Amino acid sequence: MKVIGLTGGIGSGKSTLLKWFQMKGVPCFESDAVGRELLNSSLRDSVILRFGEDIYFDGILDRNKMAKKVFGDKKALADLNKIVHPAVNEAFNNFIEKNQNAPFIINESAIIFETGKYKDFYKVILVISPKNVRINRIILRDNVNKENVLSRMKHQLSDSKKIKLADFIIENITLNEFYLKAAEILQKLKK
Repeated sequence: MKVIGLTGGIGSGKSTLLKWFQMKGVPCFESDAVGRELLNSSLRDSVILRFGEDIYFDGILDRNKMAKKVFGDKKALADLNKIVHPAVNEAFNNFIEKNQNAPFIINESAIIFETGKYKDFYKVILVISPKNVRINRIILRDNVNKENVLSRMKHQLSDSKKIKLADFIIENITLNEFYLKAAEILQKLKK
């Protein structure tokens, strides 16, 4: 079975593309969503131990508060990654076991290149979008200010660096062109 990586900077549209692949019947693992789910369940005690009880509100991680704590502090971000990444990797291994008969699966993660994990994939799909569009999407989606978004972006590689490492690149400007390019990639992956 081939494992395809799907990545893109915050607000690029990688989740939209992942949903499209799911609708086409491709087994998809959404690392970011699994990580959020684990942070609200089995990882909660570890997170509270490291970051304090006030990081949760009514039992749910306050993502904005967490972002403020980790996206200006390399040690805090590294500590969070040490808590989350092993648990997400274990969940992904379980996902692979359940989908052994699929010709390929997709693993979506925002930091495939930053962690060096891209080397483990058969191919990597990169979703890119203009920076100002991405900023506006995140402000609307997460109800945060521009400085908060820029702080998060600072911890991801630039698109120009990612493009050099990706096998397929989809520019997300208009949905029609976005899905046409996705269909081309899907055909290539099926071969």
